[in-house]
Amino acid sequence: MSDTTTDLRVALDPEPASTPSSVPSPRRAEEGRGTTPVAVLARRTPVARAVGRGLTVALKRVIAVVAFLALWQVAPQAGWVEPAFLPPFTTVIQALGRLISDGTLWTDIVASLHRSLTGFVVANAIAIPLGLLIAWYRTAADVLSPLLTVFLNTAAVALIPVFTLILGIGDFSKIAMITYACFWVVLFNTISGARNVDPLLVKSARSLGLSQLSLFRKVVLPAAVPTIFTGVRLSGAASMMVLITTEFVGAKAGLGYLIISAQNNFQIPEMYAGILTISVIGVGFNFLLLLLERRFSRWRP
Repeated sequence: MSDTTTDLRVALDPEPASTPSSVPSPRRAEEGRGTTPVAVLARRTPVARAVGRGLTVALKRVIAVVAFLALWQVAPQAGWVEPAFLPPFTTVIQALGRLISDGTLWTDIVASLHRSLTGFVVANAIAIPLGLLIAWYRTAADVLSPLLTVFLNTAAVALIPVFTLILGIGDFSKIAMITYACFWVVLFNTISGARNVDPLLVKSARSLGLSQLSLFRKVVLPAAVPTIFTGVRLSGAASMMVLITTEFVGAKAGLGYLIISAQNNFQIPEMYAGILTISVIGVGFNFLLLLLERRFSRWRP
């Protein structure tokens, strides 16, 4: 009797044999979570995340440049400025194409880079070792500091007549002028970087028994590299600035000569093409120096 009652109860009120379809299984829920945008981003490899961050940074940097070029294009066409004095960006690009096609631009670029790079290399080759030497010997730094400050604060452009009178108007005087302008920037940054090394690092290295040469090579020089390269990059910008100024006088080739000649002949698009070329070369040169800095300061985070 009891068995019959039990069978009837089970038949009338059976227990669910499976999980209701309204409640997803753990596996299905996990699969559902894996298809959300957040989960997709989370599953990206480190390389993909790094590429995504790089593209985001590049996009942010390009926005300002694109906006500037768009304003340059629109302002003359809309009549905001006189097109004869500021032609549209596309007109300047056309002039740049003409200069490239007839070979004029390449001749001027080669002449300018020869002068600029020669002065830049000579200045750095002398200033960096001399700055480290002065910083290492405090007495020399104290004695020479007033004289060095005077030279640093004497504008290099103001000395162009002096260099022209003494060295003439040829390439040698231009290279010497660029060397002078770059030298003091690198020298002061080198002295500052070597003298401002963390004293705790120096004391720790000396407590380990390092010799003076090892201390300088393994502690002082690596710690001074970022400041030194700041001076190197500033000297790169100074070399281009002084180069253009020196080529305004007595030059027969070069980007500065191209700019002043186009301005005198009222070839305004060609003038802006020369200015644009200088900007591109300066940005590329600075980028190469940044790569070199990262190569020599890989210990930095």
